[in-house]
Amino acid sequence: MIRFARAEDAGQIADIYNHYIRHTVITFETEPVSAAEMAGRIGDVAGVGLPWLVAEEEQRIAGYAYATLWRSRAAYRNSVEATVYLDKEAHGRGLGSSLYRALFDQLQQRDIHTVICGIALPNSASVALHEKFGMEKVAHFKEVGHKFDRWIDVGYWQCLL
Repeated sequence: MIRFARAEDAGQIADIYNHYIRHTVITFETEPVSAAEMAGRIGDVAGVGLPWLVAEEEQRIAGYAYATLWRSRAAYRNSVEATVYLDKEAHGRGLGSSLYRALFDQLQQRDIHTVICGIALPNSASVALHEKFGMEKVAHFKEVGHKFDRWIDVGYWQCLL
C-alpha cells in the first residue's frame, strides 16, 4: 500500500535512510538522522505542498519517495527534485517503480513540469529506474562528493511531465 507519510512514520523512515548514510555513497550525508529530524523533513515537504509517500507492507515502511523544491526562487516553482529509498530488504520487487509511479502521478496533479534527480555514480540500478520513467541524463559532475575516503561523481537526470 502506498500512502502519504505521517509524522509517526519518521522513525522507520530514518532507519531506512540511516542504512544508506552509514554504508553507502548514495547519500552524501555522513551522520545518521534522528526520528525527530526526519519528522521535520517530512513536515517541510508537506509545508510547501509536495508529496512524501511511503510504501507500507505488513505495517512496516518498506520504502519512500518524495519531492522537494528544486530551488527556492519563484520562477522554479514548477520544478522539483525527487528521490526514492527502499529498505535494504525490499530491493528487486518493483517497489521503487511503484513509489515513483505514485509520486509522479501526485506531481502531475500539482502542476509540476520538471522532475530532476541526482544519482551518485556509478549506480546502474538507480540509473535504470530513472530511465524507466523517461528521465534523461542532463549533467555529470566529477568528484563533487567525498565520502569513505573516495571521490564520488554525481549525474543528474531530468524529465518533463
